[in-house]
Amino acid sequence: MIHLSPLNQRRLQNFRANRRAVWSLRIFTVLFLVCLFAELVANDKPFLVKFQGSYLSPLLSDYPETHFGGDFLTPADYKDPFVQDLIRSNGDEQFDPGESPGWILWPLIPFKYDTVDYDVATAPSAPDGTHLLGTDDQARDVMARVIYGFRLSVLFGFGVTICSALIGVTAGAAQGFFGGWVDLFFQRIEEVWSSMNLLYVILIISAVLTPNLWVMFFIFIAFSWTGLIGVVRAEFLRARNFEYVRAARALGVGDWTIMFRHVLPNAMVATLTFLPFLLTGSISLLAGLDFLGFGLEQGYPSLGELALQGKKYLQDPHLAITAFFTFAIMLSLMVFVFEGVRDAFDPRKTFR
Repeated sequence: MIHLSPLNQRRLQNFRANRRAVWSLRIFTVLFLVCLFAELVANDKPFLVKFQGSYLSPLLSDYPETHFGGDFLTPADYKDPFVQDLIRSNGDEQFDPGESPGWILWPLIPFKYDTVDYDVATAPSAPDGTHLLGTDDQARDVMARVIYGFRLSVLFGFGVTICSALIGVTAGAAQGFFGGWVDLFFQRIEEVWSSMNLLYVILIISAVLTPNLWVMFFIFIAFSWTGLIGVVRAEFLRARNFEYVRAARALGVGDWTIMFRHVLPNAMVATLTFLPFLLTGSISLLAGLDFLGFGLEQGYPSLGELALQGKKYLQDPHLAITAFFTFAIMLSLMVFVFEGVRDAFDPRKTFR
């Protein structure tokens, strides 16, 4: 059992009292967990295959077609009716009806984000019983791309936010706490660095490197940390001469210990106020760059690309509607959760 301090108990009670934040956290947790294990929800490979009395997991290992009695050494295509008949008959053309047949257990959505459904007559296609949200212009399942794209966007946004917060809070705390030439030096660096346009930098880098997920991740971190410096610096400038800071110095406590153990908790409200903007901004900017064609390379399950297809194919409104509601639900839930966390850390807020 976890024992919380009275202060943390009060924060937890304040968060629970904010019903909108609590329900947003529950809904977002369910959606995120489903998307986090996307391979188990949407995949063109089955969960489990029973063949000749043994159980095989194509999700973990690739099995050639010859393993099931076929002719090719390439990985088996489990959607091929010929392979399915081989599995059901246990690879025996003279199948004994008394023998236990093989079977295939599929995920809920039998398509991955890059699976092309060649049975679709026209692409994009409207939603139907096979594709609940339809297909895009390459006959790929939109539901599967939304699930994988949701996971990619959320993990990307949280990664950028956490790394940027670590850099920005450390730099802002050092500026505000030490002041003097440290503050002046870092202020000049921040002014020069923040004056560079992110879009121009991405265009220049895209001409030299192929923009992939990791390149975009480090570019976003390099230009996102400056947004936190101002609020953290102001809080540390205000609190560095408080009585408890002077008392800690008089007792011989180190500067960095005072900064992160005593001053930073009192500056958390201002920091948490800015984090939702940093999180939603990084997700929206990534989608915007994908929409303009300067984001992730082809092959990634990008929600921005889905929005671009919605703009191109106005006669297929399911693409634009899916992109809009995905972004609206995802960003709204995260903002509501962060609002509850911010209010829970605010000592001036008390919920009944």
